[in-house]
Amino acid sequence: MNAPVIDPTRASGAPAARASASVSDTVEGTPSAPLLELRSVSKRFVKSLDVAAKIANVLGARMREEVVHAVDRVDLSIRTGEVVGLVGESGCGKSTLGRMAVGLHSLTEGERFWRGTDLDRLPPEKRRERQLAIQMIFQDPYASLNPRLRVLDIVGEAPVVHGIVPKAEQKAYVEDMLVRVGLDPTVLRRFPHQFSGGQRARVGIARALAVRPEFLVCDESVAALDVSIQAQVLNLFMQLREDLDLTYLFISHDLGVVKHISDRVVIMYLGRVVESAPTEDVFASPNHPYTQALLAEAPKLEVGKKTYVAIRGEIPSPLHPPTGCHFHPRCPHAMERCRSEQPALKEIAPMRWSACHLNDMG
Repeated sequence: MNAPVIDPTRASGAPAARASASVSDTVEGTPSAPLLELRSVSKRFVKSLDVAAKIANVLGARMREEVVHAVDRVDLSIRTGEVVGLVGESGCGKSTLGRMAVGLHSLTEGERFWRGTDLDRLPPEKRRERQLAIQMIFQDPYASLNPRLRVLDIVGEAPVVHGIVPKAEQKAYVEDMLVRVGLDPTVLRRFPHQFSGGQRARVGIARALAVRPEFLVCDESVAALDVSIQAQVLNLFMQLREDLDLTYLFISHDLGVVKHISDRVVIMYLGRVVESAPTEDVFASPNHPYTQALLAEAPKLEVGKKTYVAIRGEIPSPLHPPTGCHFHPRCPHAMERCRSEQPALKEIAPMRWSACHLNDMG
């Protein structure tokens, strides 16, 4: 899909200094601490044996629990005002990582910090207060909106429940939110099915903004929209960033969108981060073989013929991830070390991180 055309004055984002965060460069409890940091987080989904499987094991079968390794020891830090694009193939764990950042998925391992404070060690009341500052905008705006509620309740319920606005001011507050996201305030009595896809996306954004967050996780938030509508919604995201000083984790498989909206790009493959760098550096000189393959396949507006060569093989199953480097079964540069030893995510240049044994070969 071609990338939407975005107003460059809006898409340029924050000053370059905001993009200088490394994968993990915090000093806990100091002003230099990132807004949000995930430290060595992992997520495994376990399908336990049912009664039939347990009986079968008694009779001699060797059935085991199925464990999906969705996210594997990922470090990620995001500074105030930054837009970080999280990219990878379907099934690589990027949506799971986004839900872990928000708190929708518990952490199997690792820690989650908000301005240097461990969120999971806070008292419940303090944790809820911090949690309101982190909100998520989902991929399918229709599935994520309650079809039985009107916009007034979809957008206005949470602010009232959490004491942000009194019930008497709910209607006026929702109208202000709708205007901010580019909707007519008279639609607050409508149900989700009465809107177009782009309008529903704006309702979802208004719902997230209604609790006055500082950090938004956008999970493929424009993937289901037409290209022209994508551009409008992306421009809205960037305008809201300027107006409300928001920070984004923007999850997408569309490299064109990520290139326009992000200050920094993080590449994931099969549950692991393989590269992280400022956006310009990633697109100008990708380091990791997987990143190189992704960019080589991306459609470009160039004159002349071009032969597209897909990455060989299929992404392995997270039920049985490969040993060593997860990408080695598909990598054209794989060597014996790649099959046995997991490459560490190392800083290969200022603000550039990569997990590839080729960087150790001089």
